[in-house]
Amino acid sequence: MPRITIEDLKKIKEEARQKMTLRSGDARARVVVHMSTCGIAAGAREVLDAFLRDAEARHLTDLLVTTSSCAGLCSREPMATVEIAGQAPVKYVDLDPAKAGRIVAEHILGGAVVREFALAAGSETAS
Repeated sequence: MPRITIEDLKKIKEEARQKMTLRSGDARARVVVHMSTCGIAAGAREVLDAFLRDAEARHLTDLLVTTSSCAGLCSREPMATVEIAGQAPVKYVDLDPAKAGRIVAEHILGGAVVREFALAAGSETAS
């Protein structure tokens, strides 16, 4: 087995730091994937993974991807709330990994709410 170099360790540390930045800290935008039992059963874990992969692939250091518990609409899971600084939060429903990608591209990066997946805007406030 080859030895790990200092450069290898620095690379591993930076990759871990980038992943942690996506899951905690302050950011311009935040995605909250609702991960209750019904959400997980409907595919919320895959949706969360898609948001994380897309953010990481695009090197979005100003995006926080996190989870919460039930949002109260089991029949519309998987759900996520997108909060962008200075804008009303938007709750997205009936999600899948492809829809998560569109939300990142069109809403978080492009500034346009993806209305076909949006249930409501302004029903929550960023903390």
